Amino acid sequence: MVATITKEQIAELAVEVFPCPIYVVNAEEEANKAVEVLRKYKLIGFDTETKPNFKKGQKNKIALIQLSTNEFCYLFRLNKMGIPASLKNLLHDSSITKIGLSLKDDFAAMAGRTKSEMLSFIDLQNMVDDYGIEDKSLQKIYAILFDKRISKAQRLSNWEAETLTEAQKAYAAIDAWACLKIYEKLKEADIR
Repeated sequence: MVATITKEQIAELAVEVFPCPIYVVNAEEEANKAVEVLRKYKLIGFDTETKPNFKKGQKNKIALIQLSTNEFCYLFRLNKMGIPASLKNLLHDSSITKIGLSLKDDFAAMAGRTKSEMLSFIDLQNMVDDYGIEDKSLQKIYAILFDKRISKAQRLSNWEAETLTEAQKAYAAIDAWACLKIYEKLKEADIR
């Protein structure tokens, strides 16, 4: 397996496209229904987005939590509804494993929104060394494993916008879904 990849090599790869439906969740009632569906899954891809802030020392709250399965992705707009109890309970549920990357940053940002411990999270950055992968970014890990590029064009967009663009939705969904796909690919390698 290739253990590292350059930005130039990534630029030559085809761009990955999220292959499933994306559901934007703006209200607590919608969140409760989405969480009910997600509870049927034992593995969920996880990511967050925050509106960028270019002023030193100022940080914005998490605007979006993305939770993805292999069949769909929910985008929970925390800037619209806060963090509903049902979503908090899912994030703290030890029977459902959430897969993410660089979770330390997400947990630090979540600390102001939820007081309970985040349970059953796996950080891919802590796994990839065991598989000979030296790179730690989502884009590079995904490129190494799947020979496809994840576009980062929307990373610094306004995640608190009144309405998310189609490009923002696709970007957000792919990030959470890619975490799940990477985890499954690494675990598949364990079986061989």
